[in-house]
Amino acid sequence: MSAAAVELRDLRLRWPGAASDCLSIDRFELAAGERVFLQGPSGSGKSTLLALIGGVRSPTAGHVAVAGEVLDALSSSARDRFRADHIGFIFQLFNLLPYLSARDNILLPCRFSAARRARLQRAGRTPDDEVWRLAGRLDLAPELLMRRASELSVGQQQRVAAARALIGGPGLIVADEPTSALDADRQSAFLDLLLDECKAGGAALLFVSHDPRLAGRFDRVLNLADINHAADSGSRS
Repeated sequence: MSAAAVELRDLRLRWPGAASDCLSIDRFELAAGERVFLQGPSGSGKSTLLALIGGVRSPTAGHVAVAGEVLDALSSSARDRFRADHIGFIFQLFNLLPYLSARDNILLPCRFSAARRARLQRAGRTPDDEVWRLAGRLDLAPELLMRRASELSVGQQQRVAAARALIGGPGLIVADEPTSALDADRQSAFLDLLLDECKAGGAALLFVSHDPRLAGRFDRVLNLADINHAADSGSRS
């Protein structure tokens, strides 16, 4: 991506009925390929900011651009298509489909996005090839891939969610507390994979965590309070 991976300008978000903004960010940029560690206390607005960057929520004012595309200028369906093609989310609560196998959960982005399938094809891999490759890197045994997501442990579900975000090489990975359910060894291995995959694909990474021990692996460490000028911290989520 030649444009910034993420660009926020004069961003404001105010909940309906609230007396003040919960987010007020004059300017923020995440460069293409940059890896940023975003920290802040619970309730500081980190997850809300990620929802704005992903086009899941629209700002009250200002704009959010990803890879040069202004998301709030798109229709809801166009935002959904853009997100499927260009943004990989690792959610704190995973958001796996419990009745699908781990394999089918990982494949979902490729089913929805021709752009992801095309990127794999250019790399000489099929979606199934990539499922097995990512599973191996994430220490997901072959037999686990055939189990329903609801039958997996919390840590296994988290690794499936990571593989789902990474498949097809999106240009931006957004990770919301992705290591919270992993033990120390798997946490380190997971972060190795995530950083390696982002570097190999030229993807930018916005990584939210409460664990400051991980911050040293990133290009930049950012405290949300340093860019969010909203006065009413009690209304953030």
